[in-house]
Amino acid sequence: MFSIWKSSMRPENQSSVSDFLLLGLSIPPEQHGIFFALFLMMYLTMMLGNLLIILLIRLDSSLHTPMYFFLSHLAFSDISLSSVTIPKMLVNMQTQEKSIPFVQCISQMCFFFVFGCLDNFLLAVMAYDRYMAICQPLHYTTLMRQELCVSLVAGSWFFSCAHALLHTFLLVQLSFCANNAIPHFYCDLTVLLKMSCSDISINELVIFTEGGMLFFLPLGSILVSYIWILATILRVPSKKRLFKVFSTCGSHLFVVFLYYGTVAGVYFFSSSGGPNGKGIIASVMYTAVTPMLNPFIYSLRNRDIKQALKIFINRLAS
Repeated sequence: MFSIWKSSMRPENQSSVSDFLLLGLSIPPEQHGIFFALFLMMYLTMMLGNLLIILLIRLDSSLHTPMYFFLSHLAFSDISLSSVTIPKMLVNMQTQEKSIPFVQCISQMCFFFVFGCLDNFLLAVMAYDRYMAICQPLHYTTLMRQELCVSLVAGSWFFSCAHALLHTFLLVQLSFCANNAIPHFYCDLTVLLKMSCSDISINELVIFTEGGMLFFLPLGSILVSYIWILATILRVPSKKRLFKVFSTCGSHLFVVFLYYGTVAGVYFFSSSGGPNGKGIIASVMYTAVTPMLNPFIYSLRNRDIKQALKIFINRLAS
């Protein structure tokens, strides 16, 4: 999204591309079964964990607060982000069928952008919620009313969809070269642009302006929120207050570092020639590992979630 691989010469050999070849992960044939089982287990764990988070928040009235409302949407976004890429990768690993139709490839890229961008906005919204709870505790319930929470989530969906549709529209205007092999396990915009025989200057301009703005504005709001939170704590230092802040913000901060760390690995630190080994590993972390870990991060140190889980299990057992 933010790193475009440029080449001094673009192949002149153009053709009407009807499908692409996803080369996938560089795994020795004798280890395909092991990696298939590993990724399948990770995907099912991700699905179970995030669906459980959504179910608990839905069923337990004590979790009907802004923080858990946003968390349920983050869990849904994680499920969707992982489901856009991992099932196709598993099918390709099992069947050795690497072909993906042009329309399906473009659709995959579009939805990948939607849910990747949605995660970005929801993390910023959750940071704002923590800022309001810690820095404006007396006015929290008044300010963070249901209408505002719904509007924040709806706005996140709107800008995420607009972002994805803009890049999708610009991409489908391009012509692609005869070489249709994608050295990745999903259809990534940066790879597709490198394969194009058309002028991609407009695409690059939009990526570095609109794409950069939609990335750095939420990140900036997260940083500002936590700077204000830190300043509020330091005004009246207290071990009890510090523990309370850590218990409510620690999980979110860890997810923020995990999310932006993997995004940096995918888009900023990849080699300029294409997706290298580190870039592929970062992509796996971003699409499979991070969505799988989020439910554990938010539940292991969260008393409300653990209490709701105990009540849920007791209901099932009775």
